[in-house]
Amino acid sequence: MLRVTVWGENVHEQKNRVVAEVYPDTMHGTIAGFLNRAGGIAATTATLQEPEHGLTAERIAATDVLVWWGHAAHGDVADAVVDRVCDAVWGGMGMIFLHSAHFAKPFKRLMGAPCNLTWREAGERERLWVTSRSHPITAGLPDHFELEHEEMYGEPFGVPEPLETVFVSWFAGGEVFRSGLTWRRGAGNVFYFRPGHETYPTYHDANVQRVICNAVRWAHNPAMRIADPHAAPNVPVDRALESITERGPRLHHDGEAGYR
Repeated sequence: MLRVTVWGENVHEQKNRVVAEVYPDTMHGTIAGFLNRAGGIAATTATLQEPEHGLTAERIAATDVLVWWGHAAHGDVADAVVDRVCDAVWGGMGMIFLHSAHFAKPFKRLMGAPCNLTWREAGERERLWVTSRSHPITAGLPDHFELEHEEMYGEPFGVPEPLETVFVSWFAGGEVFRSGLTWRRGAGNVFYFRPGHETYPTYHDANVQRVICNAVRWAHNPAMRIADPHAAPNVPVDRALESITERGPRLHHDGEAGYR
């Protein structure tokens, strides 16, 4: 069973009546709900307001893939928790960032970039085009699908060049945006997926749900987690190899360099 933790700020749901009506089970609760119905996935939730934001060392160790939604309180996330999350990704935990999590501390840390973009909140139509038809994240999807009401994100998007661009969005205002991107950070797979503004029912959409379910399965690394990814390359050189290099190169009769 693939173990997933869905992290949500849980701020808009408490302060905005529209969000509470659209997501009576909260956004993180809604996402965990459809993940649990997908089969082979056991999803639980964690929120900003819990001790250590619900992401204790024990919780992270028991998480195969972490899904992150944030927007209004990026700065309230403790740096110690950010360190813990990023170290887990480097060690092999999968990570999915949704919508405004492009500005979340863990995403910016993993990307090493500003992660800025242009935006407009106008409730306009978004058309998502599949740009990698054979990718596991796009399995079972049509060549494009539409969300009738969404917030616009536009280029330029200040992130490093991705491994793959899985989706590109077009908006009714004419803008385009790379809306589904993958990276590898250490042993961890990272996916960013653009849709998900809190006042629109995006996470109730069947295609969006399929993308996130597919992404969770794609992001999972079944290999044993690297306990300390920072220490992995810091190992002593084998003495036998040192002795070879100390003796230095010699020339073969044909002039090619070699070792004695």
